[in-house]
Amino acid sequence: MKPELSVVIPIYNEQAGLAKLFARLYPALDKLAAEGVSYEVVFVNDGSRDKSAEILSDQFRLRPDVTRVVLFNGNYGQHMAILAGFQATRGDIIVTLDADLQNPPEEIGALVRKMQEGYDYVGSIRRKRQDSVWRTWASKAMNRFREKITRIKITDQGNMLRAYGRNVIDLINQCSEMNTFVPALAYTFSRNPTEITVEHEERSAGESKYSLYSLIRLNFDLMTGFSIVPLQLFSMFGMILSAGSGALVFLLLIRRFVLGAEAEGVFTLFAISFFLIGTVLFGIGLLGEYVGRIYQQVRGRPRFVVQTILEQND
Repeated sequence: MKPELSVVIPIYNEQAGLAKLFARLYPALDKLAAEGVSYEVVFVNDGSRDKSAEILSDQFRLRPDVTRVVLFNGNYGQHMAILAGFQATRGDIIVTLDADLQNPPEEIGALVRKMQEGYDYVGSIRRKRQDSVWRTWASKAMNRFREKITRIKITDQGNMLRAYGRNVIDLINQCSEMNTFVPALAYTFSRNPTEITVEHEERSAGESKYSLYSLIRLNFDLMTGFSIVPLQLFSMFGMILSAGSGALVFLLLIRRFVLGAEAEGVFTLFAISFFLIGTVLFGIGLLGEYVGRIYQQVRGRPRFVVQTILEQND
């Protein structure tokens, strides 16, 4: 029977916390089922190197009626795992949840009730973040910067506890982008989005899979995948620099003819040259980011490879 709710959970090296996740997830969903909301849980194992796949297989055997497990043949990243989960879902409401229990499974019901009010996208805002100070500050700063560039209004982009309507998921499943940011992509397809405030807890076990480099890469993907404003801004900046450089050359020529040659300004010229060289290199890197996305897309390689799917035959 087709469930009303599908919960997609990407898994990567989470063996230490899966037992705690199961102990809270299934009771929370069973409570919803008692209220008339049938459900399924779709776990996507993103090439874990620990025993996560074995634990997920054991859980499937315990609850095969409501559990499905998608097993990748390698590690393709959190967002690819979520996209694979979307393709496997059957529900009309799809909720994404991280496995680390920083987002309490008990909050799923709040998202479902909000979706039942007629929204097709429900984001979530963490009431009190349990992250480090630098990560909280960096996330808020990037949220503001991203909104200015992409015009995508997501208050808390780092929170993966979100609900999507079937209409949004079907459109996402038609996309074939190699690099994307799922919440932002869903927001662009949504007709009636909203957000609610949810609780946030400390990670139950293990460590965050997002390093500083991963967070930087994620924001690059977000900004270059949904806007060409960075290129336009840099083009405008280049024109301003060109005009300023021309004015400086003109000023130096006049100074040379009026006051004669001087050696004192050579270090200033070096500083200006280094600044311009750095600006050019930044521009090349920015352009390379867009070209790299095109290169990855035109190769036509699969975004992920599913090794097998554990599911109960109807």
